[in-house]
Amino acid sequence: MLRVRQIEVSIDECNLDNIKRKCAKKLKINENKIKNIKINKESIDARHKDNICYVYEVDVDVDNENIFLNKNIDIIKTPNERYSFNKFGNTKLENRIVIVGAGPAGLLCAYMLSTNGYLVTLIERGEKVEDRIKSVEDFWQNNNLKINSNVQFGEGGAGTFSDGKLNTLVKDKFFRQKKVFEIFVECGAPKEIMYVNKPHIGTDKLRTVVKNMRNKILEHGGVIRYNTCLTNIMIDNNKITSIEVNDNEIIKTDILVLAIGHSARDTFNMLYQNKLNMTPKPFAVGIRIMHPQDMIDKSQYGNTPLTKASYKLTYQTQNKRGVYTFCMCPGGYVVNASSEKNRLAINGMSNYARDTVNANSAIIVTVTPTDFGEHPLDGIKFQQELEEYAYKLGNGKIPIQLYGDFKKNIKTTSLGVVEPIFKGHYEFSNINEILPNYIKESLVEGIDYFGKKIKGYDREDAIIAAIESRTSSPIRIVRNDLFESNIEGIYPCGEGAGYAGGITSAAIDGIKVAEAIARIYK
Repeated sequence: MLRVRQIEVSIDECNLDNIKRKCAKKLKINENKIKNIKINKESIDARHKDNICYVYEVDVDVDNENIFLNKNIDIIKTPNERYSFNKFGNTKLENRIVIVGAGPAGLLCAYMLSTNGYLVTLIERGEKVEDRIKSVEDFWQNNNLKINSNVQFGEGGAGTFSDGKLNTLVKDKFFRQKKVFEIFVECGAPKEIMYVNKPHIGTDKLRTVVKNMRNKILEHGGVIRYNTCLTNIMIDNNKITSIEVNDNEIIKTDILVLAIGHSARDTFNMLYQNKLNMTPKPFAVGIRIMHPQDMIDKSQYGNTPLTKASYKLTYQTQNKRGVYTFCMCPGGYVVNASSEKNRLAINGMSNYARDTVNANSAIIVTVTPTDFGEHPLDGIKFQQELEEYAYKLGNGKIPIQLYGDFKKNIKTTSLGVVEPIFKGHYEFSNINEILPNYIKESLVEGIDYFGKKIKGYDREDAIIAAIESRTSSPIRIVRNDLFESNIEGIYPCGEGAGYAGGITSAAIDGIKVAEAIARIYK
């Protein structure tokens, strides 16, 4: 097949027939000579608001392919982009592989190992996704928090209550990302994630994907245990021999994959006590901000009717501190994402349709061990202190404030035009009381700068909420080039271990760890 790039199609002509016609024109052939056509990439060129168009890259099947090559830089031979999982290991495993955590990293690791003949037990401290949804809704409506099954913990991981964004900056020369997306589509994700520029599933559809992935693992001999929390590890001669779960049960294993997620603070502490090598790492904290979605749409696309617009903004303050938007949710909600008693954290979430009237995004400020301490667990303590302040300030509800009041350092007493859209209860507050001065000053400097990029971004009635503290893991569990920790048989994996950031990169890391195990064990 041939790959034909840079095919521009106007917004009102966007259908496969017109894409095929434009492709034939670039190839300088009659369109009926194209036997098959498949979209490989789709993006939006919005540089000129009066002439916004879609740009496609397609693979086509035509006769005599070689005659089209070396004539146009936009016409090349379709490369082989097939992912391959290779098993080279000769060491026999005496016990089942245990994977801790059923987020993207753990699920993909379990999926790849089980579908390639390995016996896997996946343990998850939270509930299966159907039950977890009920527990989270009960928390949002009635403030009944389950500490082991909530927005952070449970089947699917924290991403199950997010936007389901799949874009990543991971370099992917082995096509692991493509494999992840193929698995997602096989399990019920929208087919367009295979080619759109900023793919997303949405929290509603992601739940179905998670259930179907679970069933695939079970069909291939995998065992999944819910409400099962890792509470200790047993080591002999610097090698994992077994684990303890729920403080009372021992499970023997030769291989332990730690895909524990960034909020498993009790587990981090237990691992540190067992002398697993870990280091503190930089992360970011801040707030969420809400704007009308149509304001964002107009800024990005002018008056062109397109899907809900997103944005990504970055800024470096005069003090050289990074401020940037994170986990932007078009047409979404701000949600109470707490997982610990008397501590409050928030996140953003969208359904597939992205159909609320608001856009929201985290605006976060980088922090480093210089800010919070050099001990491996100091970053966790820093997060917890901020979350305790937020809980107290909002009386257990999400603290919210108008941006104009935040700048004036006064408590909000009434809202403006921007509509509050939350999952969980909220309370008017003065968020300045939560944040260190360097974060407050950085946020104001950054948001005011973003107002120059998106008109109205710094509007006084934009709603901000706190605290966005779970952006990434504050810890890295050290692993070597074979993906193994300092304790033989333990494989740190995914976002919680400090090697990913988001659904796709965590899933890719899960595949990498599965590959590492397959290189040694059979």
